[in-house]
Amino acid sequence: MITLKNGTDIPLYIQIYQQIKEEILSGILPEGSKLPSTRFLSEMLSVGRNTVENAYLQLSSEGYVESKMGSGFIVQNIHGMISYYSDIDTCKETQKDVEDTGYSKNLIELRTEEGNCKKLYLYNFEYGHLSPEHFPLSLWKKVSNKALALLTAEDMTKYCDPKGEIELRNDLADYLRKSRGVSCSADQIILCSGFEYALSLLSQLIRDNFDEIALEEPGYTGAREIFNNNGLKVIPINVEKDGLNIKALEKASARIVYVTPSHQFPTGVVMPIQKRLLLLEWARNNNGIIIEDDYDSELRYNSRPIPSISSVAGNENVVYIGTMSKALSPSLRVNYMVLPQKLLMRYDENFKMYQSPVSLIQQRIIQQFICGGYWESHLRKIGVISKRKHDVLIQTIQEVLDDRVIIHGRNAGLHILLESTRGLSEKEMINKAKEQGVLVYPVSGFWLHSGNYSDNMVLLGFGNITQTEIVPGIRQLGKAWKS
Repeated sequence: MITLKNGTDIPLYIQIYQQIKEEILSGILPEGSKLPSTRFLSEMLSVGRNTVENAYLQLSSEGYVESKMGSGFIVQNIHGMISYYSDIDTCKETQKDVEDTGYSKNLIELRTEEGNCKKLYLYNFEYGHLSPEHFPLSLWKKVSNKALALLTAEDMTKYCDPKGEIELRNDLADYLRKSRGVSCSADQIILCSGFEYALSLLSQLIRDNFDEIALEEPGYTGAREIFNNNGLKVIPINVEKDGLNIKALEKASARIVYVTPSHQFPTGVVMPIQKRLLLLEWARNNNGIIIEDDYDSELRYNSRPIPSISSVAGNENVVYIGTMSKALSPSLRVNYMVLPQKLLMRYDENFKMYQSPVSLIQQRIIQQFICGGYWESHLRKIGVISKRKHDVLIQTIQEVLDDRVIIHGRNAGLHILLESTRGLSEKEMINKAKEQGVLVYPVSGFWLHSGNYSDNMVLLGFGNITQTEIVPGIRQLGKAWKS
């Protein structure tokens, strides 16, 4: 029986979601059970129907239930491995109004060299850059001044903690516990100067025991290059509609795998709980390691963030990597790794002479930003702004391009893929878009083996384009791909 508590920081839909999940995990709701209709449950609990729908959507996005046409929501099979599952600490959410910061009315003019001439592109759907007007510059300066004022001469005349300032690592451990369900100590957290440094350090840590690594196909090109440069042989494993192909991984010789399970890059698919448990079982049986890149987990638009693999019991084989680049600033060059105990012991032994690559001043500023509550406030704000842009983008594509494209990777992150249904190749889609003053980007490079790629998709990022530019930009794509 579901009981709701009013007057708490936990939204009602989260309370419903958590209690149904508990019943599924405990076996009270076995595989094949049908959840009550949203209308029935909303009337029984005296809550709005949207509240129940949001709870069901979260359960569906995590793979506990599946929505079937004409049958409602059906409980999925997650048992046989439940002993490895540990419930996630409640992430307290508060409903706060986010003020509209406004959007630039000026179109971005991007000039690129093409031979000896310059061409003007009015709409740039580039991925990786964030919108300048949404960075809290005044607040950042204020926090920076406070951090500088607290510095002492002693601070500036010695090395800081090799793993990173303990206060910052404590704050990160608390944040990860609340937001991602990652239970770790500050000692397990290694502060890094960007993704490349983190993976390079990790490669050095593992290559004495591993010479091959499995990567998603398609997958992040940067990770592939880093592993290659560190002497690891990359083995591509195809991505299915629900994430990495576990059966293909089991047949591969690699005992370490790099994954982006909460928003696979670049396809955007989400790995459900069943596969996460299977992946953990694979790592346990093979004494292997899962590298979980949680690069944009904060940005989900129609459900709560998906719990990380590292939040599941039996995570002693998981390396968790997080960043502030997608929600705050890529130029900070700050991210972090959470090492399991067996790798932590090796790190402490082999890297005891390494100093932190992140400056003390940078760490103090970030620590003040987090402990002052500004980080969580910024996440709420940027989440609302990004959702608005995402929703406008999806709606406009559906209205303008209709059945000419298939949208991949919606409802999370800062990019989507568009697949042509009219026979256009990737190159044709890009060139025709340029003729209409629009920049969209190739995805072919994300496949290690080009023969696995259908050659009919492009990537659209929306982190740096303004909301007012999205509609005319997509309309221009409608003209470009009209055939």
